Amino acid sequence: MGKIISCAFNIDTACVELLFADGSMISIDCTAVEGEVADNRFDRSELDWLIYNKPLEYADLVLNGDIEEYCKNSREHQLED
Repeated sequence: MGKIISCAFNIDTACVELLFADGSMISIDCTAVEGEVADNRFDRSELDWLIYNKPLEYADLVLNGDIEEYCKNSREHQLED
């Protein structure tokens, strides 16, 4: 893998898909990710926003194992408001 050519959410498959310059592809099953890390509707809403608006950031969080920390920090921020 190397340079990312495209990253987008495919609504038909409910996956964030990354296409690399060498032709390889990664498809992240967003439903499965949410099932594992989203404890409540607020987490799901936050993840959905990322999927639609910043799919590359979402993919980065998932692939680097930071998605649970992101949800935790998002919850703490909501409690402060």
